[in-house]
Amino acid sequence: MGIQFTEDEERTFLTTMHTAIITTVRKDGWPISLPVWFVLVDGAIYTRTPARSKKVARVRTDDRACFLVEAGDAWKELHAVVWLGRLREVDDDALLERVRAQFATKYMASTTARAQLPDATREHYGNREVIFELRPDERRLTWDNRKLRMG
Repeated sequence: MGIQFTEDEERTFLTTMHTAIITTVRKDGWPISLPVWFVLVDGAIYTRTPARSKKVARVRTDDRACFLVEAGDAWKELHAVVWLGRLREVDDDALLERVRAQFATKYMASTTARAQLPDATREHYGNREVIFELRPDERRLTWDNRKLRMG
């Protein structure tokens, strides 16, 4: 139908969208989908989470993930990117620095200062985080219904 994103359109969409949904697999085999902030760096998606989160434990048990970003209200406006892949914990210091800088730039206006957070929230998030990288496997889907020629 010719409604897929071009590579440039996909890159622009992923760099301008704010929140994605990432699905991981629990120990009991059930999928769980959660909203995440993300950045696109060198063709990969990066997300971050507190080091003590259940997400970290899930990914260490089963690294399969589905990543979805979508926009549009009416059907003819819907556009989305879906990547299937495996999450990899990033441990390269130079890459971590670049990814953190991208997060700081992208989400500066949306982040609440730690001092303003309730004590329990500060404790939950702690000071340590894990950054995961996702590169799409062979399954990568995009569509943009705005490209349809509606009569």
